Amino acid sequence: MKHTDIKEVFSNPDILENTVTVCGWVRTARNSKNVAFIELNDGTTLEHLQIVIDKESGIAYEDAMHLGCSLKVTGTAVPSRQGSVEINAESITVLGACPLEYPLQKKRHTLEFLRTMPHLRGRTNTFNAVLRVRSVMAEAIHQYFQDRNYVYVNTPLITGSDCEGAGEMFQVTTIGYSNDYKSEEEYYSDDFFGRRAGLSVSGQLEGEVAAMAMGKIYTFGPSFRAENSNTPKHLAEFWHVEPEIAFAELPDVIEEAESMIKAVIRTVLDKCPSEMKFFDAHFENGIINRLEELISHEFAVCDYTEAIKLLKESGRDFQYPVEWGCDLQTEHERYISEEVFKKAVFVTNYPKEIKSFYMKQNEDGKTVAAVDLLVPGVGEIIGGSEREADYDKITAAMKERNMNLDLYKDYLELRKYGSVPHGGFGLGFERLIMYVTGVSNIRDVILYPRTVGSIR
Repeated sequence: MKHTDIKEVFSNPDILENTVTVCGWVRTARNSKNVAFIELNDGTTLEHLQIVIDKESGIAYEDAMHLGCSLKVTGTAVPSRQGSVEINAESITVLGACPLEYPLQKKRHTLEFLRTMPHLRGRTNTFNAVLRVRSVMAEAIHQYFQDRNYVYVNTPLITGSDCEGAGEMFQVTTIGYSNDYKSEEEYYSDDFFGRRAGLSVSGQLEGEVAAMAMGKIYTFGPSFRAENSNTPKHLAEFWHVEPEIAFAELPDVIEEAESMIKAVIRTVLDKCPSEMKFFDAHFENGIINRLEELISHEFAVCDYTEAIKLLKESGRDFQYPVEWGCDLQTEHERYISEEVFKKAVFVTNYPKEIKSFYMKQNEDGKTVAAVDLLVPGVGEIIGGSEREADYDKITAAMKERNMNLDLYKDYLELRKYGSVPHGGFGLGFERLIMYVTGVSNIRDVILYPRTVGSIR
């Protein structure tokens, strides 16, 4: 169906006084004595296009006034009184009728209410803006890495090993519930892959395999965590950005993470001014200035041991007690970034007991070359490390955790055949979207959220 995107109607000055055909959904409609008005949106822009209908023209418009119905409108593009563009309708076709009980009647609904209708919430201003920003951010991430000689790889979603070693994986099976097997071994040997399989919690291990051949790679795809967590920051299915860099140590990982975050935020601010003004007005007043401030300064770097000292000397009564060896909670992370450094900060060299088996062991025997990026207002948005490149050290760390080394044979052999210093990080894409938009619940920055006890 030939038509012009509404975004093009607003952005192309040559369209004025010309006949144009547009399509979209009715967002508002009102009648006056001689004229009827419809605001149309097709999803290409946050701005609605006003359709002006002269009642004396004979256009059949009554069925087109129902909220939610879809229309095809042909008419002349003319300047509006507000200094924008509107269409003087010459013909209107109802493409899809909508009953009067269309649920999106109000101009503003709560996000909790909209979660009950994920199939319709994309038609609201909020999700129009969220999904557009999400799209621009995804493009910016790909562009950032492609411009720097990274190779985009697709790591498997079905895996036989748990990257985090925590066992929070969704099982993949073709058998399902059965009383026909006497043991797990018998059950899995009869399953599709002949052994236990699950949905990937991270593409990192396979990403390291690719980096040991291609030098610099990144993955950008879904990860799955069967974590029984119902917080505003957790999803069972989320999108994960994971670069892996060969011939790199921890400072190189930190430098790349800072550069990427700044580039992505800069792109959103430049390409999505209308959407960011919307978020500034309706979700977090001052968010544009906050993001400009964030990317205008170098990020700080703080050793974990120093961070613990700062927390203990703060005089604050934290909900979670602070001692060396504890994992930093959101309240600790926000204090460090918001009140101590007053900007984004990388915390490095965490105790090895609270970090994953694959992280490089430091010479002190107590810590690993790990890094978390903490940002004001949120806390952690990136976790990374230099990876352990020594075969004996990584196998010892895995044995301490009682891990099955046979499941990681390919990964471990990378440490035998031409091992190199390397590292990388993981970025939860939805958490970055939350940070950039000011939307406070992760369920509201993805098309269909997957959470504990909820799937549709």
